Amino acid sequence: MNQTKKPELLAPAGNFEKLKYALAYGADAVYCAGKKFGLRARADNFDEKTLEQAVIYTHNKEKKIFVTLNMIPHDNDFEGLADYIRFLDKINVDAVLVADPGVFTLVREITPNMKISVSTQANNVNSRSVKFWHDLGASRIVLARELSGKEIQDVCQNRPGEMEIETFVHGAMCISYSGRCLLSHYLTGRDGNRGDCAQPCRWQYQLEESKRPGEFFPIEEDKTGTFIMNSKDLCLAEKIPELIKFGVNSFKIEGRMKSAFYVATVVSVYRKIIDAALANPDFTVPHAWIEELTKISHRHYTTAFYDHTPSAEAENFGSSSYTRNYDFSGIVLEDFSGTGRMHVEQRGKILVGDYVEIIQPEQNAGHPLFLSCQVKRLFDEQGNEISSTPHAKMHYQMEFDHPVKKMSILRKQLI
Repeated sequence: MNQTKKPELLAPAGNFEKLKYALAYGADAVYCAGKKFGLRARADNFDEKTLEQAVIYTHNKEKKIFVTLNMIPHDNDFEGLADYIRFLDKINVDAVLVADPGVFTLVREITPNMKISVSTQANNVNSRSVKFWHDLGASRIVLARELSGKEIQDVCQNRPGEMEIETFVHGAMCISYSGRCLLSHYLTGRDGNRGDCAQPCRWQYQLEESKRPGEFFPIEEDKTGTFIMNSKDLCLAEKIPELIKFGVNSFKIEGRMKSAFYVATVVSVYRKIIDAALANPDFTVPHAWIEELTKISHRHYTTAFYDHTPSAEAENFGSSSYTRNYDFSGIVLEDFSGTGRMHVEQRGKILVGDYVEIIQPEQNAGHPLFLSCQVKRLFDEQGNEISSTPHAKMHYQMEFDHPVKKMSILRKQLI
């Protein structure tokens, strides 16, 4: 099934800054949450005033904004939800993401014309469940991450009517089925299904035999221990050309808890891939573009269920930590002509003599997407020459000789 409509690139927006970077670097739409009812309770999230501003900002860019209502609520969690749904309708969000049938029916009752995307938390893995939600009035299904490429293709071919299909292509994987997990709730009292997961699947575990209390047996012979439920991160970048041919409508990036650096880097790579694949049906993703995705903080990558049922290779048994090869060093505060001193906000310390790379939000004539240079001279806001940028979020100036766009990002390779 060939898709003629350009697929959407959907990016996470944990706060307003990340939203701006997602849109600047090529996202067609963003998803975010208010202070309640979503599944990332510990992200910055948006209060009502800021969310209304975010909707205006996004629509002025001619992009879309979706709001998550995808917690699995108990009865007391519905308090205030009806008023919040009315508020979302009033500020004209483009759709809400819902996992629970009770929440779905409440949205339908209060705002009959509101578009509803059914979250991956609803565990949709077959065409019949897609039809079920379509018949209830859903406009989009976010498929479970436990599907193979062939199964995604089958769902796309058998979807009813104008139902849109969205699938995750990048980011953290949950060890439980489509993110539904009780482990955090029972071990820590923090309910992952209500937005407050403590990520116990990333912890180190040992075995203890019941008749030998206090005597622990390592699951693997390794001085660092083992992490038996620690999934690698999803990366389907190389599969995008095929997924476009299948007819997937929206490619979703995970990461509302991640940095603006993460959002900008991942969005820019997937933007390039989607555009190149649309221009050339036989396009193959260059390895150099995949390498860009290793420059953000990440766990080792896997294609998860796409080609086959994952084996032990999809887990990180030796460590729960991220691989981090580059440091997020700064943000360019205004367009720079290429003459004089570029104004930067510090996000990580750099020193004179360091080599930095610059990622830009737009690729225009005379403005290549990636630049690199050695830092030769730095100045504070008063114009005094300095040797480093030690203070968090300090504003400083850096001599540079190439045009750079506002919202460009500086990164530094870690030794």
